[in-house]
Amino acid sequence: MNAERTASPHARRTDLQDQRTDPQEAPETARETAPETDAEAAARTAVVTGAGSGIGRSVALELLRAGWSVALAGRRDTTLRETVDLAAADLGDAVRERALCVRTDVSAPDDVTALFAAARERFGRLGLLFNNAGTFGPGGVPVEELPYDAWRHVVDTNLNGAFLCAQAAFRQMKEQEPRGGRIINNGSISAHAPRPHSVAYTATKHALTGLTKSLSLDGRPYRIAVGQIDIGNAATDMTARMRSGILQADGDVAVEPVMDVADVARTVRHMAELPLEANVQFATVLATAMPYIGRG
Repeated sequence: MNAERTASPHARRTDLQDQRTDPQEAPETARETAPETDAEAAARTAVVTGAGSGIGRSVALELLRAGWSVALAGRRDTTLRETVDLAAADLGDAVRERALCVRTDVSAPDDVTALFAAARERFGRLGLLFNNAGTFGPGGVPVEELPYDAWRHVVDTNLNGAFLCAQAAFRQMKEQEPRGGRIINNGSISAHAPRPHSVAYTATKHALTGLTKSLSLDGRPYRIAVGQIDIGNAATDMTARMRSGILQADGDVAVEPVMDVADVARTVRHMAELPLEANVQFATVLATAMPYIGRG
């Protein structure tokens, strides 16, 4: 009698289970290591503004580590190249083939046009815009003393710059085949509640929420998903004052907790890698114990 006939029913069921090829049943590790298709690789292309420091640098590095091709935009060539050098030190010089540095003032329409043209020429398809470039402006200045030029600089960078980059991304995402892509705007806890003496920054971040909602609606027919990440107290040069003491709403000066900026970058990557049929409309990522929820 042959071995197949003498095998127990339980053994035959085990054999069949071992031979299943349904991808939904496959182990998670097998799906994760499947080779990336050309279409998937083409979709993993990003423009990151403000990529020379802080959150923008951290997000650019996270995307490069995950295999994305990234156009890094910022005002200073030297800091953009430093970001790429950090990636190369971690991943090897081959990563430089997936990184493009473009000196860009996001408030200048011609610079923005040149940025997206360079990214398109180098990478082809645009999968993601992380609209991150921003400035706080002069800190601690009462509203009645804030110079108009300072107000205008914050508005031009945080709001007008975000609009110009989103507009350029929309144009490309509508034209490319297949259509679609994702835009993630960098908001702030200040998009929900202000700090003292932050009128320009807070106003632009509230406006950015309106920009996000309008873009999200207008992008629906073209498979353009638009979301926003509101960040509180990520450890960057911009938040250094949190660790030495910052003015509170009650007039006190207090040290505030901060979080690792890498936690922000991982959140942005999660949002970026969702299928276009799914969208994180708004995400809030903050240092757990910072004064925000409740009375401080």
